[in-house]
Amino acid sequence: MRANTKNYDELRDSIPVAPLKLLVMESALPLGGRVDQHLVTFRKHSMHPAKYDPAFMGYAETSYLLEAICHRFATGEGRAMVNDTVRGKDLFILVDVTNHSITYKMNSYENRKSPDDHYQDLKRIISAANGKAHRINVIMPYLYEGRQHRRTGRESLYCAYTIQEMHEMGVDNLITFDAHDPRVQNSIPLCGFDSFTPPYQFISALMRTERDLIVDQEHLLVISPDEGAMDRAIYFADVLGVNVGMFYKRRDYSILEGGKNPIVAHDFLGDNVDGKDVIIIDDMISSGGSMIDTARILKDKNAKRVYICSTFGLFTDGLAIFDEAYEKCYFEKVVTTNLNYRLPGLKERPYYVEADMSKFLASIIDCMNHDSSLKFVHTPTEKIHAILRKYNARELEATVVL
Repeated sequence: MRANTKNYDELRDSIPVAPLKLLVMESALPLGGRVDQHLVTFRKHSMHPAKYDPAFMGYAETSYLLEAICHRFATGEGRAMVNDTVRGKDLFILVDVTNHSITYKMNSYENRKSPDDHYQDLKRIISAANGKAHRINVIMPYLYEGRQHRRTGRESLYCAYTIQEMHEMGVDNLITFDAHDPRVQNSIPLCGFDSFTPPYQFISALMRTERDLIVDQEHLLVISPDEGAMDRAIYFADVLGVNVGMFYKRRDYSILEGGKNPIVAHDFLGDNVDGKDVIIIDDMISSGGSMIDTARILKDKNAKRVYICSTFGLFTDGLAIFDEAYEKCYFEKVVTTNLNYRLPGLKERPYYVEADMSKFLASIIDCMNHDSSLKFVHTPTEKIHAILRKYNARELEATVVL
């Protein structure tokens, strides 16, 4: 059953935009399968009038998945084919542009799909469905080129261009998670753009695995690893009722390495961390070096335990540096979501905790299919307070409903 019960009445009183279909691209198959299962469960138990109305045939299905495939020619060129009808459907396309495990052959060479390849395949799928689907919604958890969200000097402004391109191709809504800078939606003021954050799932995952946290200002502190992550850290701290701190990254702007200016030092701004548990929250772990440096400095300042929460765990330099940092007791747990491809072996690491987002994503899709309000999805403050009350009373079960 659905966890966010406040949407029940609104969903029951609203009519679906069109029959729902979910097209999961190869890059996001594991997540898409779980989302489909939740959607089936939601509507199986739903009392919505459309469930029994012949005019709304297809409201309650055994699966909402749509079959499609992206072929590659020997030259590397691609072709997308949608094998089921999309005419008149409210189509949701789910893609993970970070999945580098998928390969294709070009001129007899084996190539791994890059974010560019995944984005081109997405455009092929959109062009195959456009003009037939009633509405096209793209779910891109990790926003393609999201870190290229602003221009400083003579450089590309590719994130805004990408979003505009999808809008011009006929995409009505773009759903993403923890966009590096949500203000990029200003590039498409007449198109739907939603950037969701997973604070409730982070808290649920932590409280499911750590049974002795004390959530108050004397024992817990939320830290932003840089100034760009302060907004999410402030919300996280406010809803937990604890203080917030920040690291300032001093960079050498005379040098450019790997497309970015190297970090010279991390300067901490905030309360005394001596003896306190600390939660570091950020949108992504890329190589992880900066996050580990932050955790090490906090431990040097005598922090009790350090927990790392990040929406996207990319681990672009592998897991060895995190294994080493864990052995040195720099941190206790790393919490990331299942919104992107995870490296093989990550789930077996003793320090790894997964925050499952599939039910949350299914709720978003269900609400959008009804054109229903997403206010309780965007700001889950009441849900977080409820789980905190149970946790502080030690009434929380081992398995938290996410």
